[in-house]
Amino acid sequence: MSEPEIDIAVVGAHLSGMPLNHELTTRGGRLLRATETEALYTLSALPGGPPKRPGLLRVGEGAGHAIAVEVWSLPAAGFGTFVAGIPAPLCIGTLRLADGSTPKGFLVEPAGLIGATDVSSFGGWRAYIASLSAAATTAA
Repeated sequence: MSEPEIDIAVVGAHLSGMPLNHELTTRGGRLLRATETEALYTLSALPGGPPKRPGLLRVGEGAGHAIAVEVWSLPAAGFGTFVAGIPAPLCIGTLRLADGSTPKGFLVEPAGLIGATDVSSFGGWRAYIASLSAAATTAA
C-alpha cells in the first residue's frame, strides 16, 4: 500500500524553478497543477532574505486578488518534515482556489507584513520577480 499524500499550494520561493523548490522535490513532491486562488488574498514581498519571500494573506470578499499558485502533492511524512521547517511569520493554512479545491498552503501572519511591499497587482510571485529583473535591466 502506498503512503498517503497531502496536497500543498505554494506561492513563492517553492514554485518550480525557484530557489526553495528542492525542499519539495527532495521529499518526493510532485507537481499536480498550476492554478490561482479565489480573489480573496493579498500578496506581499516580505522584508529580509535571501531568498526573497512572499506572504499570502486572506483578506476576504471584495478586498483581494486572484494569486497564481502551484499545487504539489507530498507523501505524508515529507509533508510533516516540510511544514516543521517553515519559519515564522509564514504558516500553513487552508487556501481557497479558483478551481474549488481547498488544499493546505502558505499564508503569512499579519505581523509579518510590517515593512512588506504589497505586490498583489502582479497576480503572482513569478510576475513580481520578473518585474525586478526587468527593472534591473532597464536601470543598467
